[in-house]
Amino acid sequence: MKYRRFGRMGWQVSAIGYGMWGMGGWTGSDDAESLAALQRAVDLGCNFYDTAWGYGAGHSEGLLGQQVRANPGKRLYTATKIPPKNFKWPSRREFTLDDCFPPDHIEQYVHSSLENAGLESFDLIQFHTWEDSWIADDRWVRKLDDLRRQGLIHAIGISINRWEPWNGVKAVKSGLIDAVQVIYNIFDQSPEDELFPACQAHDVAVIARVPFDEGTLTGMLTKDSKWPEGDWRNTYFVPENLIPAVERADRLKPIAAAAGLTMPEMALRFILNNPTVSTIIPGMRKIRNVESNIAASDAGPLQDELHTQLRVFRWDRRPTEWSQ
Repeated sequence: MKYRRFGRMGWQVSAIGYGMWGMGGWTGSDDAESLAALQRAVDLGCNFYDTAWGYGAGHSEGLLGQQVRANPGKRLYTATKIPPKNFKWPSRREFTLDDCFPPDHIEQYVHSSLENAGLESFDLIQFHTWEDSWIADDRWVRKLDDLRRQGLIHAIGISINRWEPWNGVKAVKSGLIDAVQVIYNIFDQSPEDELFPACQAHDVAVIARVPFDEGTLTGMLTKDSKWPEGDWRNTYFVPENLIPAVERADRLKPIAAAAGLTMPEMALRFILNNPTVSTIIPGMRKIRNVESNIAASDAGPLQDELHTQLRVFRWDRRPTEWSQ
């Protein structure tokens, strides 16, 4: 495992971190399997773990706490997210701070998440939705600064809405946040336009999420893919999304094969080419996925020629009713 600096916090975090959404609320999750995968990641050097209250109403946070307690001699960085008060994802322009993150709600859910995990503090607390207009209302930062002084949290971050990397630039430039979490992958390269330069200038850490485009960049989905009733992916992969995403991923398969790479490895190593990224958080529920994803860190960034070849696959999408 290779490590990268986590912005102004100076933490040395694993280039491949761990996204814990799938083990909190997706169908097919099994706690024993999840804990085994988490432990394998720890053993292989992964030290950054990202969860949220919204991942199973605290269930994923509980698994993270178990893993931290099972490894008392290792420094594991813990990150979670406060859900919006109105429980609506993604945020919308008309939502106010009082709709989503009034001070009392912030305090309530920091304590709730700490209780779920059985931890005394989180390294990073993030808002699970964000509107840059909230920068003008300083109640949120005053409350988080108070919680930080109490030692309950150590860094502050935001999770940016899908396909809206511009909607976090003001927050970065304000100097009030330490980290941003944003979708960044072979298809979604738009964070490079404004967000990443701002993060570099203000020494804000970048957490790259959805490295596999919710699965299409693994090469495993087809135009007929379906999931059990109640699985979030059924509402996201509507035909107008699934079909063009699979078609684009299929065009990547011969490129990966010619380079002697699997699709997931190519997807992760593409992101590693960008030094602004502090850590990547693929979702991993099985040991074999942990091992293959962490191996991408060992291999490092792609060769320049291949990276350049993949840049033409940029796909600028706009939020819709289904792009939660």
